Amino acid sequence: MANIPNPWDDNDDNPWKDNGMPSARKNKPKTNYVPNKNQFPDFRWSWVAIGVLVLWMASGFYQVQPNEEGVVLRFGAYADTTDSGLHYHLPYPIETVEKVNITQERSINLGVSEITNRNDFTESHMLTGDENIVDINLTIVWRVSNAKDYLFNMQSPDLTVRVAAQSVLREIVGQSQMLPIISGDRGKVEDETKEELQKVLNEFGAGIQIVRVKLQKADPPKQVVDAFNEVQRAKADMERFKNEAEAYRNEILPKSRGEAAQRLQNAEAYKQAQINKAQGEADRFLSVYNAYKQGKVVTAKRLYLETMEDVLANSNKVIIDPSAKGGNVLPILPLTNNRTTFPSLKKESNMLPMHHLNNKAKGE
Repeated sequence: MANIPNPWDDNDDNPWKDNGMPSARKNKPKTNYVPNKNQFPDFRWSWVAIGVLVLWMASGFYQVQPNEEGVVLRFGAYADTTDSGLHYHLPYPIETVEKVNITQERSINLGVSEITNRNDFTESHMLTGDENIVDINLTIVWRVSNAKDYLFNMQSPDLTVRVAAQSVLREIVGQSQMLPIISGDRGKVEDETKEELQKVLNEFGAGIQIVRVKLQKADPPKQVVDAFNEVQRAKADMERFKNEAEAYRNEILPKSRGEAAQRLQNAEAYKQAQINKAQGEADRFLSVYNAYKQGKVVTAKRLYLETMEDVLANSNKVIIDPSAKGGNVLPILPLTNNRTTFPSLKKESNMLPMHHLNNKAKGE
């Protein structure tokens, strides 16, 4: 088979050379073939776009810590709340995530941050129920309890808590007396402030929980602190005097009551004794009367003798019956017993000794 040359072959051989025809490409310069870029598209930009898309989609993964809550926003509006862990949301700008620390305790101080050299009253000065002014410093500790409400229902949480705490504290102090607040009844003010402040924040839907309220200082204003201290000292003295008087009262009253009870008992005993004595005398009189009716002479003589015995028992005179035997009776003057009864006998100068009395008796 004859070798037929390719008419489109890129060489300098002319297939029609032997036919006597002039070569059309004999004087043409030799060039290399360059393909058209439009005929072969470059896929590098496509891979770049795919990579960017993958990275954009992967940006939706996010991690929520155990002490946080994630709030998912879709085009700025609330969409969902997520707990701790790994989650996914549609990439930005479709969805975004706000992470809120729900265990961190935040504090607000009322009054302690004020620095002034003037004697003007500040927000820490409050009017009490008895129309006195008290200087109060209060610390409020709070944390986030609901991340959604915390982000969407309040524009400035710190300012909201501060203003609400000032309002509640002024209301409670305005209903209380000054002395209990200053002297030690601070627990009541703290508890009432915490309870009322929590109610106000719940009404606002703030998503905030009050952890504790601490009354750091409760003193009278510095303008009147000296006068107040004087009043407190006077009240302390008054309480001391009252306590002393109460102690004296507690001591003297039981003693007086005991003495009164003793006197009543003595009077009752005397009354009973007099009644018994009178009853006995009445019974004795009746018995004597009955005996008198039976023997009048004997009874009358016995009564006479008993009466004379009672009368002469207290007398210093001795009566001797002259008709009795043995009339020689020696009179002896009891000087020792009669010194107080007869003081005039001491002055008698004619007092005779005992032997003179004996001789005189014998001479008679």
